[in-house]
Amino acid sequence: MAFDPVLDPALYDGVRTRRLLAFMIDAAFVLVLMVLATIMVAVLGILTLGLGWLLFPLIWPFVAIVYTMFTLGGPASATPGMRFAGLEMRTWLGERIDPLLALFHSILFWLSVTLATPLVLLVSLATPRKRLLHDFLAGTIVIRSDRFGRR
Repeated sequence: MAFDPVLDPALYDGVRTRRLLAFMIDAAFVLVLMVLATIMVAVLGILTLGLGWLLFPLIWPFVAIVYTMFTLGGPASATPGMRFAGLEMRTWLGERIDPLLALFHSILFWLSVTLATPLVLLVSLATPRKRLLHDFLAGTIVIRSDRFGRR
């Protein structure tokens, strides 16, 4: 068990609020990428006489999940929004996130938000590490990054 909130409570100061900020920033990035992907699929649809338009339903899940997979699963273990908010994600044991775990976490996030929106946030109120429902299922924690002088 890494990053004990009793031994180093500063790692978890403001994590819940920072995660909300990070989500809004990442949602803006994903929206821009989705608009670009939509334009590309629209052009592809014209070039393929409409067949490319069958890709429209895949844009949202593909862009959002791939964005999270490669940013969260990258060397910083954080999405651009998380980096801006001064957060990083680690495994329960303190290791950095790999792309496969980031993919699993992203899928769990979207499923949990879709199926149990209030429960996802309420879980963080009752845990010392301020973990959300999908964090428990994926075995991850979110901490403040060391760029703010923590750790």
